[in-house]
Amino acid sequence: MAGRRNGAASGDGDRLQKILAAAGVASRRAAENMIAEGRVTVNGDTALVGQRVHSGRDEIVVDGRVIELPGEKLYVALHKPAGFVTSLASTHGEQTVMEFMETSHRVNPVGRLDKDTSGLLLLTDDGDWANLVTHPRYGIQKEYEVTVHGKVSDGALLQLQRGAPLPDGTKTSPATVSMVSQTASATTLLVTLVEGKKRQIRLMFAAVGHAVELLRRERIGTVRLGTLDEGQSRVLSLHEVQGIRELAARGVNERGAKAVDRDRRPRSRR
Repeated sequence: MAGRRNGAASGDGDRLQKILAAAGVASRRAAENMIAEGRVTVNGDTALVGQRVHSGRDEIVVDGRVIELPGEKLYVALHKPAGFVTSLASTHGEQTVMEFMETSHRVNPVGRLDKDTSGLLLLTDDGDWANLVTHPRYGIQKEYEVTVHGKVSDGALLQLQRGAPLPDGTKTSPATVSMVSQTASATTLLVTLVEGKKRQIRLMFAAVGHAVELLRRERIGTVRLGTLDEGQSRVLSLHEVQGIRELAARGVNERGAKAVDRDRRPRSRR
């Protein structure tokens, strides 16, 4: 396009092959080959391997087709404080997480965190990507730091790992649960889940006789809370956005392989 530079300045933006891979055009290695073969242009000029571009500003064309880039969507990580509801609008006068969003994009929370829970909350205007995060079939892990009242026994820890009974008669899926620290009056643990039933962690610990005192989500897939302060947000990197897609694809493939393996097992005759 006239008046547009051939990509971003040196050291600015993301490498072209990385953006093409994130857009689903090809793997990063295959994208490098496509660029080297002269099949890719940036703002009308033939692209170079390693060239840096801005996904939201530069026009990228592959084999004559304009590529729809991930940068045209918005992906945000928010450190949700306790006391705020995960909702677009207040229904009973509560404070909502949208009070922290200063953007013209209409982003929606991806899943939810209970009002009393703090930590990592993702927001986006990309519904397909949000579904990858929330649907259990994709197996995206959610990691929580949990502090409960009292000392958690080895038996209770094992029950949490194998699956705990819930009040509705169902049982949670197996979870990864590890001890972080323990005192005479409290225990802090890391809990990793791939499902997200309402108030699940609180109900899991209630089932083994422990009340949750503090609950904070630390990680969703490739995205970590890190040092983000409460109420602060940041835009996800292209690497984080693509990382969720890769984990979701891997999760579907692994589940499919397990299903095939089950079907191949010889069935006992009755």
